[in-house]
Amino acid sequence: MSLEAAYSGIGRLDRLSCRDTSVHRLDPRAKVAATLLFVVVVVSFPKYEVLSLLPFFLFPVLIGALGDIPAGFILKKVAAVSPFAVFVGILNPLFDPLKIAIAPGVSVSAGWISFASILVKFSLTISAALLLIATTSFPGICRAFRRLGVPELFVSQLLFLYRYLFVLMEEAIRVVRARDMRSFGARGTGPRVFVRIAGTLFLRTVERAERIYGAMLARGFRGEVPSIRSGRWRPSDAAFVILSGAFFAVCRVVSVPETIGRFVRDFAG
Repeated sequence: MSLEAAYSGIGRLDRLSCRDTSVHRLDPRAKVAATLLFVVVVVSFPKYEVLSLLPFFLFPVLIGALGDIPAGFILKKVAAVSPFAVFVGILNPLFDPLKIAIAPGVSVSAGWISFASILVKFSLTISAALLLIATTSFPGICRAFRRLGVPELFVSQLLFLYRYLFVLMEEAIRVVRARDMRSFGARGTGPRVFVRIAGTLFLRTVERAERIYGAMLARGFRGEVPSIRSGRWRPSDAAFVILSGAFFAVCRVVSVPETIGRFVRDFAG
């Protein structure tokens, strides 16, 4: 993936957050609270639970559908970072060779089950986080954190980190483009060249960050990022959090796939 494609992908999350749907109109605090609760419940499952996690996919699917978020875009982003989850769990089958029966006469290594559990949990949590940004915007999430009582210093650092990520990527695109225009074929691709590029990129981003900070001070910045938006908590926001929490609680306490399987078996029998 090129730097331009990565930059465009991050910027698209901000553009998606500007849409006007029922999910976008929810208070950011409600969406942040529901997403955090979703993540906590998902990661609380034991390492050998896989089937019980499957009903939780209904939450990101509904949020994406109601928020008019392209499913392909979210899936591509999840797939792009999935190697981290694969790296974490790929050795589980070697360290956990215990056999577990999954069906009459069928057994698999417990390591493969725990590996699948890691992948499912990773997919659920990352997709939920991406959908939160795509339906709220990162500044909106920071406003929600501030109104939920998170320290202002931490919120400001998060917001600056997000903004300076764009500054860093813009400078990196300029430096790499200049390198490409001055090189031909394999020239300009050695380790020494990339070391110089990294040094140049560091200096340029520091200088630009100082100019941005100076401009902020000139405009009255005193350690807090002001916001002109003041959301109001509505009954629909409370209903969203309550219904989401109830769904998570039911899926956590009751194994929905097993319950459906027993119902189908009893009905067929």
